Amino acid sequence: GVAEGMQLTVNGKGNAGKRNGISGDLLVVVEEEAHPDLVRDDNDLIYNLLLDMPTAILGGQIQIPTLSGDARITITPGTQPGKVLRMRGKGLPRIDQYGRTYGTGDLLINVGVYIPEKLSKDERKLIEQLQDSPNIVPGSADKKNFFQNLFG
Repeated sequence: GVAEGMQLTVNGKGNAGKRNGISGDLLVVVEEEAHPDLVRDDNDLIYNLLLDMPTAILGGQIQIPTLSGDARITITPGTQPGKVLRMRGKGLPRIDQYGRTYGTGDLLINVGVYIPEKLSKDERKLIEQLQDSPNIVPGSADKKNFFQNLFG
C-alpha cells in the first residue's frame, strides 16, 4: 500500500553520530516499479483489455492479470467498448497514517474492442453479409442508450 515518494523512517538504524556515537534514523524513500500490464490509480489498479470482436459479441472466458496471478473472468455477450468491469479487492492494500491496513482497492478493467484494419476477401464477404442484419445495425433505442451512458 505504500506509494511512490513515501518516506519510511527506521528508528536507530542510521549512521552513528560523530560526537555521541548514537545511531541515527534511516530514511527510506519508496520508488515504484511500473507493472507491465497494470496501471496504479491510488489503491485501485487499471487493466486495459482489448477484446476481439467475436468475444465481445458472443461472450466467453478470458484471463486477466492480477498482482497474485491470472484470474478468469466472464465476458457477457454484447459487451460494449468503454465498459468498465470491477474485480473487488484485487487492487492494493489501503494503509492509514500509522501504517495499518484497512481494506483493499479494486482492479478496474477498461474494455476495448479490436476492429481489424485489413481483412481477407473471405472475411470481408462475411462482414458484408452481416452488415444489414437488424441485430448488427444500431437502432434508435441503441443510439439513445449510447448517448445517455456517455453524458449521464
